[in-house]
Amino acid sequence: MARRRTANWGISARSAFVAATVVFVALGIAGAGLAAILYRTMLSGIDSAAATRVSEISAEVVERGAVGLDPALLATDQRIVAVQVIARDGTVVRRSQSAPDTPLVAMNDVGDGIRIGMPEQSSPFGRIRFSAQTVAGPDDRYTILVGEGSATIASTVWAVIVALAVAAPVVVLVSGVATYVLVHRSMRSVDDIRSRVADITTSDLTERVPVPDSRDEIAALAVTMNEMLARIQAGHDAQKRFVGDASHELRSPLTTIISALEVAAAHPEVLSADLATTTLMPEALRMKVLIDDLLLLARADERGLEIGREDVDLDDLAAGEVERLRRDSALEVRADLEPARLTGDPVALSRVLRNLLNNAARHAVSQVAVTVRQGSGVVLLEVADDGPGISPADRDRVFDRFVRLDSDRSRSAGGTGLGLAIVREIVLAHGGQVSIGGPGTTVTVQLRSSDASR
Repeated sequence: MARRRTANWGISARSAFVAATVVFVALGIAGAGLAAILYRTMLSGIDSAAATRVSEISAEVVERGAVGLDPALLATDQRIVAVQVIARDGTVVRRSQSAPDTPLVAMNDVGDGIRIGMPEQSSPFGRIRFSAQTVAGPDDRYTILVGEGSATIASTVWAVIVALAVAAPVVVLVSGVATYVLVHRSMRSVDDIRSRVADITTSDLTERVPVPDSRDEIAALAVTMNEMLARIQAGHDAQKRFVGDASHELRSPLTTIISALEVAAAHPEVLSADLATTTLMPEALRMKVLIDDLLLLARADERGLEIGREDVDLDDLAAGEVERLRRDSALEVRADLEPARLTGDPVALSRVLRNLLNNAARHAVSQVAVTVRQGSGVVLLEVADDGPGISPADRDRVFDRFVRLDSDRSRSAGGTGLGLAIVREIVLAHGGQVSIGGPGTTVTVQLRSSDASR
């Protein structure tokens, strides 16, 4: 039940409760440890003082007997509360002023040798510890008994415990209040972030959450969330552009087909094989290619391209595409093809070659060059044309979808603006890289060779 009640508390209250509980337990453990260490330290101190006094008295008794004992050795203080020199027959022959004239400890309990810190026993001073030693003097055998002030130790330790018990609630209360205030202040920033996120809609992704002035985890959370919102906005804008561009690309062939069919419906005699061959079929095929390209890019966005894994001779694929271009184009097509093998999808790689060669042929002035080389762990493919080239500022942007840089790269020239985007997706799926350089336009594709793939 208590756990269920605390679960309904806010984070500030729960944090304060946890902090107060931890401080309370820590103070209890630390107080118990401190009391134990203080007690053992003070007890060791009085044992040491008593042992020293016993040794000094024993030395004089052995040398001069009890009668010649220096009275200063019978003095008492807070650590030594009683001194007795007891003869063999149990008579107290010398004692401190505070000690009684009867033995404080039974002689049988002392035994031979020195005893330090004998267990506490009842005495006129309460229950105290004793240190004792039996020695042989020049005239008799004596037992030296020294009472230790252990009672004061207990009172001192108890005073410390009481002081800790009084201070503990104050410390616990202060820690709980401080934790509540700090966490509550931090949670205000979180609540500001939550409120701003709740106000952000898909119709307006330009809003950003407030970033606190503090350089803590909450500020880092706000910065990360703003970066995430920026990525979502960029993706949303790209999606809108993609839908608009796709609609625009599909509208052109559909308009042509519909216009031709309307004419044929009004004038049936116009509908002929020539109209189907020269108008309807090319536009339908163009629309099919566009739809296929859009589906491929959609699959790449959703879960990445799924490509085959088999040994592919890239030079053979390139040779086939070069022959196709030579048949379909009047351009000079130069090929420098070295044997190069890699692991990949032959259909996808053929599409890369075809897109690059078609793109180069559309913008070349007189020639296209294709190069395939086998490097150290990589296969390099270069497709170059002697066209106007691409400015350095646009060399990354041309890999975006539906990007055309000038009038030459237009729909009338046969491009949809998706060829290089598809090339990049296929190359990335093979773990490679693609870039554009000059002079003219040189597209370089770097793929891992079969040895590197293994």
